[in-house]
Amino acid sequence: MAGERTEPPRQLPLDLGHGTGYSRDELVVSGTNAQAAALVDRWPDWPSPVVVLAGPPGSGKTHLAQIWQTRAHAIAIAADRIGEHIGGLGAMPALIDDIDKSPIDEQGLFHLINTVRGAGSTLLLTARRFPSAWRVTLPDLVSRLKAAATIEIHEPDDLLLAGVITKLFVDRQVEVEPHVVQYLVRRIERSLATAMRVVERLDRAALERKTPITRALAAETVSAMDEGQGEFDI
Repeated sequence: MAGERTEPPRQLPLDLGHGTGYSRDELVVSGTNAQAAALVDRWPDWPSPVVVLAGPPGSGKTHLAQIWQTRAHAIAIAADRIGEHIGGLGAMPALIDDIDKSPIDEQGLFHLINTVRGAGSTLLLTARRFPSAWRVTLPDLVSRLKAAATIEIHEPDDLLLAGVITKLFVDRQVEVEPHVVQYLVRRIERSLATAMRVVERLDRAALERKTPITRALAAETVSAMDEGQGEFDI
């Protein structure tokens, strides 16, 4: 119809599969995770054969655990399949991520710890809470866990969060002004997982609109996330 405006089609960005980097060089260290990073770096000179990294979701436990797994050539063991790995573990180090995400296999974990200790090897466990809060009832396992070295990882501070956000944009080859990064640090939930989500969504929005990532776009994106909008309308 004459005079009617036609909106140009919006560009749909391709999912290029930007992966999360889990190498040691990609780890941003601040006061919240410095002790845990130092422990990973000093392996195998550990204070105990069993180490627990405890911290809230999004605090970077998995990143640290995967750095250590690569360094130690450790075997990753699913928390619900511990018994399947004990026999063939030998002297290999072992990793269980999110050990307290579901009810703990107390007998399996007890035998795994004994195997690791007997072989002179090491076991890394990551968890949301300290072992004393795992509600373990097996007395021998309680004793083993008390002997473990527990390192707490706190929620990201401003320095860590800004460093992670900057790194995530660099990984995507996207240039963002420092004031936009600082705005995001002040506005988003203090977790590395949230930082990953907001960077991904900002990148998508900028590609769709063919615009740079500005503070205004960051504000719009964060507001949409706060309101529970999972994706942008496309």
